[in-house]
Amino acid sequence: MEQKEFDLHDVVEMKKPHPCGTNRWRIIRMGMDIRMKCEGCGHSVMLPRREFTRKLKKILEKHEG
Repeated sequence: MEQKEFDLHDVVEMKKPHPCGTNRWRIIRMGMDIRMKCEGCGHSVMLPRREFTRKLKKILEKHEG
């Protein structure tokens, strides 16, 4: 399986969209768990890293810097 490289403040797309209708998430915390914030409504969700990597579809924007 392809290893996806993601970093703090990257914007990612998950396999399932958020109920608000958008599918853009910004990574705001990384560690054993990944916290991400919905770009549409601002709701934040924390997932274990393993579950996050399984549900990640693609990286939309890489953070510069």
